[in-house]
Amino acid sequence: MGGDALHEAFRAVARADFLRAGDQSNAGVDAPIAIGEGQTNSQPRTVFAMLELLDVQPGQRVLDVGSGSGWTTALLAHLVGPTGIVIGTELVPGLVAFGAANLAKYDFPWASIHQAEPGTLGAPDDGPFDRILVSAEAGSLPEPLVEQLAVGGTMVIPVGARMTRVQKDGPGREAALTVTTHGLYSFVPLRWE
Repeated sequence: MGGDALHEAFRAVARADFLRAGDQSNAGVDAPIAIGEGQTNSQPRTVFAMLELLDVQPGQRVLDVGSGSGWTTALLAHLVGPTGIVIGTELVPGLVAFGAANLAKYDFPWASIHQAEPGTLGAPDDGPFDRILVSAEAGSLPEPLVEQLAVGGTMVIPVGARMTRVQKDGPGREAALTVTTHGLYSFVPLRWE
């Protein structure tokens, strides 16, 4: 999906709708904005870069790990359209409620945000996924998410401060992966405990 579709998604899904009331006037600032619980709504330029790497197509099944405010979940929902599915997972209960309430401002019934199961990364019962977006930094490539990626699928995840794009080229645990890195970024640590 080209930049035009991404620009349209950013126009259609207002960042202000995913910020706390006192921060909404700062929605146009290209910087992370706190959303509580020690988490942030990511810098728009970073989100755009991640979604560009992810190359989401209409009708795909997408997993959004660390959905936070729900902004990326809504952007992904706009990109996949009504023939797709987006499942957001979030570990922090207060952010699950915040993100779900924000997402509900839009008519995207094919998108949802769920409480992540402690000790379980992603949504293994709902996979495989054509695309996986991870908005938290992993120390190494998480095998549970690689397993949830469909053959031919793509995952974008910060690994050791490097934005990493993973493409799954074959089936099974021994699937060939094409892994590329795309610049340095700062994210909160990925947790699933």
